[in-house]
Amino acid sequence: MTRILPYDQEDTQDVVVPLSAEQVQELRKRQPLLSVWRVVGAQILVGFLLAGAVSWVSGKPSVGWSALYGAGAVIFPAALFARGLMAPLASANAGAAVFGFFLWEMVKVGLTVAMLFAAPRLLTDLSWPAMLAGLIVTMKVYWLALGLRRVFYPKPN
Repeated sequence: MTRILPYDQEDTQDVVVPLSAEQVQELRKRQPLLSVWRVVGAQILVGFLLAGAVSWVSGKPSVGWSALYGAGAVIFPAALFARGLMAPLASANAGAAVFGFFLWEMVKVGLTVAMLFAAPRLLTDLSWPAMLAGLIVTMKVYWLALGLRRVFYPKPN
């Protein structure tokens, strides 16, 4: 079993060498950043496809609207979250970036919960299973974004 030594007893032979500008550019080409707007776009596509499929299978437009509302309860807060993270103030320094991330994440969760509580008042013939299916399937797009690099990550130049 490996033991972690106290700070004063660590082996100081390991020196971290900073990367050069060329090495950083090469690293960014090999490992591009995830495009949040592609994820939101995929959520919109999945939400509409699911709502159409559910409406077609059930034969009731109200079930499709319920599924679309469930997808919207994920899409609108996610788009607001992405917009908030892209603000110049949110990336001013590391502390502001961390604070901005947690602030916009709380806004996203709060808005999702508020939309779910408002659903019975906004949709007259609400189908809870269809709405929850729209919510869950649209949320799972985040996992697709992690697994399908070619679709969600920008292509290197």
